[in-house]
Amino acid sequence: MAAENCSDGGQDPNPCYLQKFRLYETRSNFYMVGRDKSGTLCRILKIDRLDPSELTVLEDSTTYPEIECYDLLRRIHEGNRSTGGLKFVTACYGIIGFVKFLGPHYMLLITKRRKIGAICGHTIYAISKTQMITIGNSPVQSNMAYSKNEKRYKKLLCSVDLTKDFFFSYSYNVMHSLQRNLCKNETGLLNYETMFVWNEFLTRGIRNNLKNTLWTVALVYGFFKQVELSVSGRDVKLTLIARRSRHYAGTRYLKRGVNEKGRVANDVETEQIVFEDVPEGCPTQISSVVQNRGSIPLFWSQETSRLNLKPDIILSKKDPTYEATKLHFENLARRYGNPIIILNLIKRCEKKPRETILRSEFANAIRYINKSLTKENRLRFLHWDINRHSRKATNVLELLGRVADYALNLTGIFYCQVTPNCRPEGLLDLTCVLQNDEHFAQIPCDKSDDGEKLDIDVGSDNQSSTENVKPPMFQTGVLRTNCIDCLDRTNVAQYAYGLMALGRQLHAMGFTESQTIDQSSPLAEDLMGVYEKMGDTLALQYGGSAAHNKIFCQRRGQWQAATQSQELFRTLQRYYSNAYMDAEKQSAINLFLGHFQPQQGKPALWELDSDQHYSVGRHGPNLLNEDARTSIKRSMSDGNILCGTDSPMSASNVRQESENRGEAISESTHEMPAYGISYSRFTPRMSCRQLFGEIEDQFLGSNRICYENGDECNCTNFDMDWLSSSGNSCDDDAYDRSAAGLSSENIGVELKTGMTTSPSESGSNIKVGERSASEVTCDGLMDEYSESFVNWVTHGDLLIPVKFTCQ
Repeated sequence: MAAENCSDGGQDPNPCYLQKFRLYETRSNFYMVGRDKSGTLCRILKIDRLDPSELTVLEDSTTYPEIECYDLLRRIHEGNRSTGGLKFVTACYGIIGFVKFLGPHYMLLITKRRKIGAICGHTIYAISKTQMITIGNSPVQSNMAYSKNEKRYKKLLCSVDLTKDFFFSYSYNVMHSLQRNLCKNETGLLNYETMFVWNEFLTRGIRNNLKNTLWTVALVYGFFKQVELSVSGRDVKLTLIARRSRHYAGTRYLKRGVNEKGRVANDVETEQIVFEDVPEGCPTQISSVVQNRGSIPLFWSQETSRLNLKPDIILSKKDPTYEATKLHFENLARRYGNPIIILNLIKRCEKKPRETILRSEFANAIRYINKSLTKENRLRFLHWDINRHSRKATNVLELLGRVADYALNLTGIFYCQVTPNCRPEGLLDLTCVLQNDEHFAQIPCDKSDDGEKLDIDVGSDNQSSTENVKPPMFQTGVLRTNCIDCLDRTNVAQYAYGLMALGRQLHAMGFTESQTIDQSSPLAEDLMGVYEKMGDTLALQYGGSAAHNKIFCQRRGQWQAATQSQELFRTLQRYYSNAYMDAEKQSAINLFLGHFQPQQGKPALWELDSDQHYSVGRHGPNLLNEDARTSIKRSMSDGNILCGTDSPMSASNVRQESENRGEAISESTHEMPAYGISYSRFTPRMSCRQLFGEIEDQFLGSNRICYENGDECNCTNFDMDWLSSSGNSCDDDAYDRSAAGLSSENIGVELKTGMTTSPSESGSNIKVGERSASEVTCDGLMDEYSESFVNWVTHGDLLIPVKFTCQ
């Protein structure tokens, strides 16, 4: 992965990437020969087989031509002829890592690979076949190595199917977004420390020993799909990448909410990359946009039940200062910059309180956190109950499109033109970007990984700029979407965001005149298919079944009976997986990630309680680090939560306390550099008034939970549901009673003011408005709206509606 010098292992502008390997063995050693893509340069790695307790790996620093390399192997064979000589073991494409249970070390190899795409000339691969090879060959080997427990650990680790949904690249940092790759030239050692490299633990020993990453591959887990599209007669490639975090990773009911370090369950970064398909050597345009999904960052859980399809949601002991929640959003701000826009899709009204419990507490947490943030950095928080509008898929996608449009106005997208003389085998950086403005020569980054100020200097080597080169754009901030599982409803919202973003990406490339794509167009259908596949893949990984795609099926006009039978089957499949299979699946993940390390004389992994209940203090398993300790301790037990302080704590205090506890934050640094550049933002297509309509002052200042007829309707935060005119909800009547002048007819008229729509009724076809981002300020709205509402629009304050009554 890293740009390694072929002679000394250091950083070099002409890197060597080993891609093809051959493994040989003698009685005392393994010898691995690594070759570059051309096969002309070779390196040799020696692994000792005689000491079963220690992993000893030595690298020959010499780079050999192919002929000299095989001459060296011939001499090794002659020197070991008395013990059987040098034998060929297997060909492979990289080391996944090394692992030890109760006996010898094992080496995991990729023996078959397949190409699944390419980004800027850098090939992306998936794994087709793997092999586990025993390292030890000591004649005095312990019988423990072949014991029943040893075999069971091997079987458990092998149950992590590396041939499904894992991907890697030798020369492209696929664990990072395109924007970060272009703006930060990072080494392979740092890349392995990020939150999206799942074999970080397995490769740690060899990386720390050799101080390079020539021999290992960094595996990202999630989803990768690349498709070809035709837009206005031009060919473009669309790539959708979903990266799952290795922190607090696991299965649906065994990993919920947040842990003490601010890491949430089912944390997934989704990146949508679009670039034109041009002949090799021609300049190309490329654009990407990133969004995020993750579990509600509170301490909550659900007990796995074989008798109940919907177990109760348990809100664990309250943390009065919301320390873990603050840490989570600080992590997001470091990775993506501000603003952080939160789209919460859970229910707002239930007969038996379940989701509404989390809805209320989540709103309280955001309110508390915003008090300690500056106005420009406050969290934007939108409640939108997607279930209330799911009867008509078109309505849901239209309204979600408006939310996406609002978010994109704030964050922008990443866009640049890449010079054709970039070496496909070299790391991407800003020298690859075409420019024609002197103001792009130096772009200030917020902070580097070590917290110091960075200035990225493009330099003067790139002389290929022309007058027609468009200035680059940068994404600053992110949209974070969640429902309960962050699977089904979240995937629909992410598709709506992706469709709105695709319109802007194609417009920035000059492929389309409009920034929007009609929902009924073939392009929208193609994109929906890719997002549907992503949703199914992520749902299988976390929930145990494909996603519930009711809204997608409705949009395609699928037969209702077929949709219902499909949804029922997936519900039963998910129930069976959660009730009967998730415990073993969670154990395999913990073993693979190094959260549990077997020790002789200690309880075996399967002898412990479920991941939800077992306690570190009681059983004392050997855990990798503090992060693993907290993840296991907090996994599902309500009583095993660290007690929070009773005194208010500022964001700076939380950060200082984290540092005092010795928490590593390498994975919390910028995943995507943030820039305050004026041209990086699009002109908003809807003003705040057009988006939100008129809100009376009576909607402000209440924080109550109302009960009527046994229902709990928690309305503790501003909700965008009134944008829709659909009825049949307990909240619609409350709005009718409480908001004078806010009828569906008036709202419709208000939303039409100042914008033009296409003949179709799609909300994603609204054309660009005339107001710039700078005009949407407090000064321009104070005369028309209350101060609280203006602060929400401009700075992310919470807007609290009055008490509603469920009927």
